[in-house]
Amino acid sequence: MKARVTVTLKTGVLDPQGKAIEGGLAALGFAGVDSVRQGKVFDLELSGRDAQAARADLAAMCEKLLANTVIENYDIEIL
Repeated sequence: MKARVTVTLKTGVLDPQGKAIEGGLAALGFAGVDSVRQGKVFDLELSGRDAQAARADLAAMCEKLLANTVIENYDIEIL
């Protein structure tokens, strides 16, 4: 089973890397980019077929390692 976890900064948390990307795009001549927020994507291959158990395991992985839940949100997608 394949899964994708997307981790993004919570609204209101300063994103210096996003600001740097925004400035870089402007310097390259890409006008009209008002804001950039960057994040992380994890693609995982899981053994087993129980999607509900996999989702619970993925949530535990996010809470313990993949995301800093103080400043980040995560979204789990079973593919």
